[in-house]
Formats: sequence, structure tokens, C-alpha cells
Amino acid sequence: MTLAAYFGDLWLVRLLFQRGLAALYLIAFLSALNQFPALLGEKGLLPAPDFLKRVRFRDAPSLFHWRYSDRLLRTVAWIGIVLSVLALLGISESIVIWLLMWMLYLSIVNVGQTFYAFGWESMLLEAGFFAAFLGPRDFEPPVIVIVILRWMLFRVEFGAGLIKLRHDRCWRELTCLFWHYETQPLPNPLSWYFHRLPKMMHRFSVLFSHFVQVIVPFGVFAPQPFASIAGALIIFHQFWLIISGNYSWLNWLTVVLALSALECGGSPPPFSPAPLAFNVILYGLAAVTLVLSIKPALNLFSRNQMMNFCWNPIHLVCAYGAFGSITKQRYEIELEGSDDGTEWKAYGFRAKPGDVTRLPPQIAPYHLRLDWLMWFLPFSVRVIGNRAITPGYQLWFIRLVGKLLQGDRQTLALLRRNPFPVQPPKVIRAGFYLYQYADWKERRETGAWWKRTWVDHYLPPISLAEATSAAG
Repeated sequence: MTLAAYFGDLWLVRLLFQRGLAALYLIAFLSALNQFPALLGEKGLLPAPDFLKRVRFRDAPSLFHWRYSDRLLRTVAWIGIVLSVLALLGISESIVIWLLMWMLYLSIVNVGQTFYAFGWESMLLEAGFFAAFLGPRDFEPPVIVIVILRWMLFRVEFGAGLIKLRHDRCWRELTCLFWHYETQPLPNPLSWYFHRLPKMMHRFSVLFSHFVQVIVPFGVFAPQPFASIAGALIIFHQFWLIISGNYSWLNWLTVVLALSALECGGSPPPFSPAPLAFNVILYGLAAVTLVLSIKPALNLFSRNQMMNFCWNPIHLVCAYGAFGSITKQRYEIELEGSDDGTEWKAYGFRAKPGDVTRLPPQIAPYHLRLDWLMWFLPFSVRVIGNRAITPGYQLWFIRLVGKLLQGDRQTLALLRRNPFPVQPPKVIRAGFYLYQYADWKERRETGAWWKRTWVDHYLPPISLAEATSAAG
């Protein structure tokens, strides 16, 4: 069997892959432009300049080691936006364009600290780097790069499947979806309805997920049409996740990667022979990828499998996975301000649950970083009866409270609702609530999507002076 017969026609696959990936880069740079200064800028919650003083270039390569300013960050983000649009519209398919996008976003991620510590950041960087070597439309799509992208797809899916089977027993018992749609990070408008599906449907969905993530990934290395069937099953599974929750661009990026397994028909345009230098680069790329793949491959078969971990600071050939454990109860932290300590008004976040009558919004593939980190906070709290025992507070959280007490406009722009538009409150507290979906009857009678129960204070009332002192 010839390579052409084994892999099928790839020219349209390349075109769709590049356009889809460019769209995700565009969203990522827009997210950085809108959120990075408030979260990580000069006066952000975790200022990048402070981080750069503590880290070496070799450990976190970034243009910002030269110097950091919010103006430079915005310039980098705008350049990334322009390059993404050029790639999205097919105006330029240059290797340089893709490598510049990768380098610029790498510079952002490597100073992003906890706000950029998500697996899909590394996924976007890795996919963008290898996309650079797919070549322009007048070159025949290089099989080497297609194989590398399928290897990445395999690690994403197979890693996610194994991490589930190795961790939370509810994945093995096929019961995780009894809770997942209610406790996932940021539910979307359909999550409530998915939660109400029959339990038998939930069990079947988990079983199908195991099939797609543990068995199907091997099919992406098979000849056509089997690779296309594997790719199509992965895409179907990802669309199920897309319509049932908000996971930033994780699922959309996996869909784009799965395109590499497909065979698209049609008459390919005439190709020019690739220069010898380009072919030499491809063989070098294959060799480097093979070496970098040793640790990720061993990790897949390790009892201590790591999830979303990179062995190099340029985020190439990493380990991926998601939702190894499922939370069974949803706790939310709500920030409230007051002028007199008696009347309290709640701040509203853009996506995370707060107001029980608000329909959960559709946010993905956009990434709301503050909302995601607010979801993680309750994991460190021990709930005993009607008490919430907090071992300590994240520095960024205390600084967030301080910024709200200052009425900082840049920070407030990250929120959906500011209940103190004229002047900031005198004190802020954080309530700790148990959230549950309302049932059908409650939904009809009250119009509420959620019902919530007060548990305890997460943070007792605190003034600006106290928040400033606690933040150091």
C-alpha cells in the first residue's frame, strides 16, 4: 500500500486544520488582551514583573524577560491577533507566521502562572508549533507532520481515558455523570438538562467515553478509511462535551486535532515539489519529536500517570488528560460587600454560578480565567457539618478582595456585576454555599436553575487595611 492510499488525500485536511487552529489562536490572544493586565499585569493580582524576578529564562522562555509592561503585553496580544487573522483568512500560510504566533503565545503562557496553568494552553502551543511545518498550500501536505499531529491526538485522548480509569472509581462504575453536569467548572445553558437525563443514559455515556478515549485512539494510526472512522468518533464525542459544558477551547482544539485523522475527497490542487531544505527540516522535526516522546509514552503506562504536564519549558510533546476525579458536591464562594456590615450586596461573575435564577451562559471557547480559579478554591476547604474549615487563602484571592475594596476599574471589568458603582464598599466577605440544581418542579415554580444552602463564611468580613496587610 502506498503512503497516498494509507493516509488518503490530505490537502483539505491541512486547510481545515490550519484555519481551525488559527481561529483558536485568535480567541487565545483576545483573551490575553482582555484579561492579562488585570490578572497578571503591572498592578495585577499576580504581577508578571514580580514573577520574572524569580525565574530564569531557561526555565520559562519569554520575550518579557527583556522587559515587561502592560503596553508591551497589549502590543504582543495585538500582533498575535493580526497574525491569527492572516492565518485564518488564508492570506499567509508562512512557517514564520505560525512560529511567531507560537513564540508570542509561549511568552504569555510562561509568565501566566496559575492563571495559565491549564492543559489546553500547552495543547495550543504544541499544535501551533507543529502546524508551522504543514507548509503552504502549493506544497504537498507532509505526512511526517500529519503523523505527529495524530500522535498528539492519541496522547490527548488515550491520556484522558487512562487518567479516568486509574483515578475516581465512579468512572469504572459508570456513575460519574450522575454528578458531573452539576459539579463541572462552568455549566452552560444545556447542562441542567443533561443532568436530568436518565441514569441509564449517563452510564451508557461513560461507557461510550471509555470506548472513544481508550480504544478508538489506536485507530488514528490505521489506514483509511479506519483512521477517518476513528477521527469521526472522536469529533462526535467532543461535540457532546461542547454542547453540555464550558471547557474553554479544550474540546474545540481536540476537534481540530481529530481533523488530522480524516480523509477529505475532492480534486487536490497541483503541488510544487518541496525544497530539499524543507524536507531536511521535516526529518529533523521527526527525530526531535521521537526523542521528546519517550517520557510522555512511558507516562501513559505509569501507575503514577501525570496529567497536563510538560517536561520542557517550550510546551512540546506533553502529557494531557482531564477530569480524573469528579466532585460529588458543588460548593461556591460568593463575594459580598457592605458599607455598614448589615446590608450585603453580591458581586456577579461572568460565568460561574451565583444568582440562582440566572441561566448558566455559553462562554466556551472563550476562557474566563478568574471564574475557573474561583471554581478551584472550594477544593481546599474541609466541610464538617455546618462548618467550612479553610486552611489558608490563595494570594491572588486576597488581592482580588483588596482590588474590589479599592474599586479598581481594571479588576471590576473582569466581573459581570458590580453592586457598588459609585464607591467601593467598606468591607467584603465571602460566603460558602452548597449549590444544587433545582428539580423540574422547583424550576417551574420559582424560575430558578439552582438552589443553594448557606454553609459558613469562607472569608469573614475584611477591610481594605486588613486585605492589604494579608496580601503582604
